[in-house]
Amino acid sequence: MGLTAQQRERYLRHLLLPQIGEQGQEKLLASKVLIIGVGGLGSPAALYLAAAGVGTLGLVDSDVVEESNLQRQVLHSTRTVGKSKLESARERITELNPDVQVRTYETRLTSQNALEILADYDVVVDGSDNFPTRYLSNDACVLLKKPNVYGALFRFEGQASVFDATRGPCYRCLFPEPPPPGAVPSCAEAGVLGVLPGLIGVVQATETIKLLLGIGTPLVGRLLLYDALAMSFRTIALKRNRDCPVCGEKPTIRKLIDYEHFCSGGHATMTGIEEITVDELAERLREGGDFVLVDCRNPEEHAQARIDGAMLIPLGTLPERLSELESYRDKTVIVHCAKGGRSARACQILKQAGFARPINVRGGISEWIARGYPVQR
Repeated sequence: MGLTAQQRERYLRHLLLPQIGEQGQEKLLASKVLIIGVGGLGSPAALYLAAAGVGTLGLVDSDVVEESNLQRQVLHSTRTVGKSKLESARERITELNPDVQVRTYETRLTSQNALEILADYDVVVDGSDNFPTRYLSNDACVLLKKPNVYGALFRFEGQASVFDATRGPCYRCLFPEPPPPGAVPSCAEAGVLGVLPGLIGVVQATETIKLLLGIGTPLVGRLLLYDALAMSFRTIALKRNRDCPVCGEKPTIRKLIDYEHFCSGGHATMTGIEEITVDELAERLREGGDFVLVDCRNPEEHAQARIDGAMLIPLGTLPERLSELESYRDKTVIVHCAKGGRSARACQILKQAGFARPINVRGGISEWIARGYPVQR
């Protein structure tokens, strides 16, 4: 159909670039990009892809905007604290560029819905902050033959790559197995420099635009590493693993699996720790009983959102505070954290200390909130 006069004005700086021009801008306007997570990485990626005129942005998230998000999640604002992240994101993107159609999926990406959600998009941007979603998005992209633009953060360091199994390695080639549960602290546990997601998210947006336009050399087969404290970038080469279970010569993964179980390594079963779902926890809380609910997150996390009646004992202080749980030594101690990793470790500590029945809450308070159960703030 060609660009309107208003679009020519809006995208003028793109039209001046011979690698883009009017034809390239029309291609961007016809493109569809899915962003998994509109948090630290997804925020700058969504803003710049919208500003660039990517015609359709799909957004997957199930969280609400919290005060602690605003230090780095620039898509949201003080005004939208308490709103769903998708509602906040839609408002900001539409305000920035009404050319962009925003599709929202207020759900967690799962083995049951991933292929259906990803199927209609040209490129997937993975802005997730957990290993189950990273492996899930990778495997779904491999099965659907779609490029997966990856980013990750840790304190002052970030990394980015493009995993496209049609011409290079996938995420599993780099990380065949997830680390043990709790071995890699989340941002909530370890902290993150507020500007760091902006830089890595913009790299992801840049790679996405290059892929959509077929220009430049994308980060396929390369991992970009950034150190903010040293202000240094370096790139390392990646190779496809011939024995990769999803993109190798003889793949064994031909459909999506249970990624929560895969990334826990069957953790609860292997250590003999009992687990319950958040639905089962809600039922126990309704019925009452002789048990205690322990929140082993940090005080800052507890202050942001907490389950009514939960006793705060951060994981790092648990060994020295076991006496506070002494009356429950022969009873039930139910433990939750943000996702389930720290609480599994807490249950191990309790079990080794002789507590009769420590129980881990699978999915933690994140799953509790996603399922619509109330929290105190």
